[in-house]
Amino acid sequence: MPQMTVLEILNRTKVFFEKKGIPDARLDAEYIISLGLQMKSRMDIYLNFEKPLTDAELDVLRQMVARRANREPLQHIIGDTSFRGFIIKCDKRALVPRPETEMLVDMAKERLKGIEAPFIVEVGTGTGAISIACAKEIAGAKVLATDISEDALALARENAEINELGSNTEGSNLTFAQGDLLDAVTGEALRQAQCPCDAKIDCLIANLPYIPDSEKGKLQPEVDKFDPALALYGGPDGLSLVRKLLQQTEGKLNAGASILLEIGSEQAEVLKNEAANFPWLEFAGIHKDYCGNIRFVSYKSK
Repeated sequence: MPQMTVLEILNRTKVFFEKKGIPDARLDAEYIISLGLQMKSRMDIYLNFEKPLTDAELDVLRQMVARRANREPLQHIIGDTSFRGFIIKCDKRALVPRPETEMLVDMAKERLKGIEAPFIVEVGTGTGAISIACAKEIAGAKVLATDISEDALALARENAEINELGSNTEGSNLTFAQGDLLDAVTGEALRQAQCPCDAKIDCLIANLPYIPDSEKGKLQPEVDKFDPALALYGGPDGLSLVRKLLQQTEGKLNAGASILLEIGSEQAEVLKNEAANFPWLEFAGIHKDYCGNIRFVSYKSK
């Protein structure tokens, strides 16, 4: 019996994924095959279409294909993803960072221009991707990343090490603290961040859970089955944690400081209409992502 070639397994995998309802079936098949066969990139597939596969290679691919067919996120199978060019390890401990979220870093950079040694706090850091990018890209910044989940913080610390920002890295400007929203910003957390005990925040960034509780069980299987519920759902209308965070900011921000939040597109107007509930803040705007979809809101401290 002739051995199966790379092209044959690619085509079979694509069809199989399509039957399973997997978006981007061909692309996912290419990623899995190139990784399973230890190729340098997906392009190597096209240079090896006629290459026959050994039984051992097929066994490796079958296991990986089965995981994706079960709707396990591709990034979990591969083991990482890229966020603004930084390698971010991904697994079930936190949500996979999305390309659209990268814009939060650009927004922070723009708003912190001219501020020497800005103090940035990210609440709900998850994988640590946003904080890692800020620490790497914003000159002189001190970045404190917080999360209520110890598992997520463990993953974020691993990603900091991967990107040479670990606690043992000389000159690292990224630290972590566990706690509920801004309750994590304690005196000890400030000390570890090498900030004064009365330090106030120049930029607060958060991509908090904002999916309404009523959506439980209705999301894509990749999300429902493999993402931590703690990182997904934000109460009856999805905004419970956002409102709680905004309430906590009183007295903790420098004058003119920015708050940058990722939210659901339909939630932006709700937050704009509720801005008067936080009189120490000015609602600064509703912002679209690179694809033209409403995804962020911003506030400015008075």
